Amino acid sequence: MVRAFIAGGVIAVIAPLIGTFLVMRRFSLFADSLAHVALAGVAIGLISGIYPILTAVVTCIIAAIVIEKLRENQKIYGDAALSLFLSGSLAVALILISFGHGFNVNLFSYLFGSITAVETQDIYIMLSLSVLMLVFLLGFYKELFFIAFDEESAKVSGLPVKNLNLLLMSLAAVTVSLSMRIVGVLLIGALMVVPVLTALQIAKSFKQTMLYATVFSLIAVFAGLILSFYFDVIAGGAIVFLSLILFICALAFANIRSRVR
Repeated sequence: MVRAFIAGGVIAVIAPLIGTFLVMRRFSLFADSLAHVALAGVAIGLISGIYPILTAVVTCIIAAIVIEKLRENQKIYGDAALSLFLSGSLAVALILISFGHGFNVNLFSYLFGSITAVETQDIYIMLSLSVLMLVFLLGFYKELFFIAFDEESAKVSGLPVKNLNLLLMSLAAVTVSLSMRIVGVLLIGALMVVPVLTALQIAKSFKQTMLYATVFSLIAVFAGLILSFYFDVIAGGAIVFLSLILFICALAFANIRSRVR
């Protein structure tokens, strides 16, 4: 549980920060698409005997770069590129899993998350990659903020938009890969998006949105892990369920506040 709380805290901070930029760019489904790619990466790792999170990270980064390249193609829209990887990567994952003799216990923990599956090695990798991600976010915050709200103006102003987009997509890929142990492949997208949507109901600025999203994410993750431990439920499901409860409460609060005004 100590390892789970450390890993959960790391993911609870990173996921909404990256998710805020994705939501603002109308790219919320990107996380779900990469989650299916991550599943294929995990399958590769389990079959080859390589550490699954590392294979998932590499696979997701490659997929993120390809998706961004396809999105730049005028003949393929962003949602179409996501659909290609959403279905294609799942098909590849299922084929690889069949070679590995089906769903085993290790793969099941990656699918739905498992608080007992978090190992010390996972903690070190999560902390190292998360620190690098935070450094990149702080270093390129203004540029990413500009692109999130007006990509065309960012291009005109001379910003390296293509490279920054690739950076953002790569950071999202790493986030998805690191989140597998806590919430599972099937629910990663929700952890990156739902706290951001909750924050948007009450925040008055972009920075407030990131701050509130992080707070809501931390509450959902820690409370979800506690529920998972004491009531023997799947951690990922408990975390996302609590995230949805927080969203409903924030939405109700926003509606009441607008009526009072």
